Amino acid sequence: METDAPVPGGPCWAELGTSDVGAARRFYTGLFGWRPETVPGRATGGYTLARLAGTPVAGLAPLYRPEQPVGWDVAFAVADADAAARRVTASGGAVLSGPVDVTDAGRLVVAVDPGGAVFQLWQAGAFAGVAPPGVPGSLGWVELLTRAPERAADFYATVLGWRLGGSGTSSASGGSARWSVGGAEFGSLVTMDDKFPHEVPAHWLPYFAVADVDRAAADATGGHGTVLMLPTSPPDGPRIAVLRDPQGAMFGVYGAGGGRG
Repeated sequence: METDAPVPGGPCWAELGTSDVGAARRFYTGLFGWRPETVPGRATGGYTLARLAGTPVAGLAPLYRPEQPVGWDVAFAVADADAAARRVTASGGAVLSGPVDVTDAGRLVVAVDPGGAVFQLWQAGAFAGVAPPGVPGSLGWVELLTRAPERAADFYATVLGWRLGGSGTSSASGGSARWSVGGAEFGSLVTMDDKFPHEVPAHWLPYFAVADVDRAAADATGGHGTVLMLPTSPPDGPRIAVLRDPQGAMFGVYGAGGGRG
């Protein structure tokens, strides 16, 4: 998805909840060239903005709840966070926190879909989020991994107005099951089958653009991360890999300019 501003209903932010913000800053700076900047003020709780060429591209935050796992969250833009939260609960999901004002930046909801995948809803105030531009170091694609694909399709259609094109399973490698909103594709759906360990929950996986997927995988390993899926070149998508940072957060990378979004 390449636009000048976040598309209503589309992804507008990626946020890492981590047990060690300092270590995460070092890892992602080395991997993506981000320039992290801690947001001043006690109310922000040590929240860090990762910048790319001066533009915020992602957030790094300490864990705010005892039960919160380390991981990446994806936020989707909404015009009215309170109304969207009501749609979540009416459609079989649940609201974990919010709606709550985040200073004057916007209004936030943390929710979970019927299949158990956690996501965020963001009503812009002073901060609209970012439109995934697909340049190296930026968010460019998001992927839902779920054991309940039909429920997911109905849920997100109601809550965010999405359409799911194609049928069956897909992955960031290509495939046919792709999310779109307002005519723009921005993500895909993977049905979690028996190949996925039972303990792995449904989740959203952000993909960040990189100039060289193989180099990114090597750099992640050199930074004490892990390669979960080796770099691969599927027939109808860009070269990709799935990585894990030293604190355990999973994310994907894909080749910028490789036909995604």
